[in-house]
Amino acid sequence: MSVSAIYTLHRGTLPLLVSLPHVGTHIPPDIAERLQPRALQVEDADWHLDQLYAFVVEMGASLLVPRHARYVVDLNRPPENTPMYPGANNTELCPTRFFTGEPLYRAGQAPDDAEVAARVATYWRPYHDTLAAELARMQQEHGHALLFDGHSIQSELPWLFEGRLPDLNLGTANGSSCAPALRARFAEVLAAHTARPHFSHVIDGRFKGGHITRHYGRPAHGWHAVQMEMCWHCYMTPPHRYDAQRAAAVQPVLRALLQAMLDWRP
Repeated sequence: MSVSAIYTLHRGTLPLLVSLPHVGTHIPPDIAERLQPRALQVEDADWHLDQLYAFVVEMGASLLVPRHARYVVDLNRPPENTPMYPGANNTELCPTRFFTGEPLYRAGQAPDDAEVAARVATYWRPYHDTLAAELARMQQEHGHALLFDGHSIQSELPWLFEGRLPDLNLGTANGSSCAPALRARFAEVLAAHTARPHFSHVIDGRFKGGHITRHYGRPAHGWHAVQMEMCWHCYMTPPHRYDAQRAAAVQPVLRALLQAMLDWRP
């Protein structure tokens, strides 16, 4: 296990890396004092996903977990800060709004371009350097590399999307981030494991994959990536309590998706 001030990496023996870029909750004091008091509750974190996905270490996969909150810098946004979903409401590389649309910072305290660049260098770059190095290592050892980017979110957030999300939202950047045969296998797994209403699903719906999936999903290069955006109620009860019974119901679906990636061969 590799531990730094920015992330923890459990290095496995298989060609699969699970990345959880929004699990972190730490906010440095110099940033925290400029935020709205509400922000210190880090309500937009991907709560407890490191606990939910802990089983991947036993499977032999690698697991990459950051320490800092997405309010510091969003590891799933491009460093150029281009919108992930043009024409829709988006949070930025260094977010200035909650997922509900209200301002994240006290008046006049949002970061300027120089501070954003500094945060990218301090927090964003080390995470991505490690992610890329781990994929390169896997490809060298196994001939290909597989990336599963795990996320979670409230099922209803009107500022970000209309209506209610399906429970499991798999994204492959409209099929460009992984091999077609692998995407088809994901569809088969989801259809076989999500018959119950609380496990509704969609592939390449509202969430098609963020920067990590789009940037590192390079099938022609031997890197195959997918994003899973899961609704909180699949494994939590309000406000942010890990529910072991709910988690035990959804973990077989996650395990089956990951095993499908491992069983697949280019």
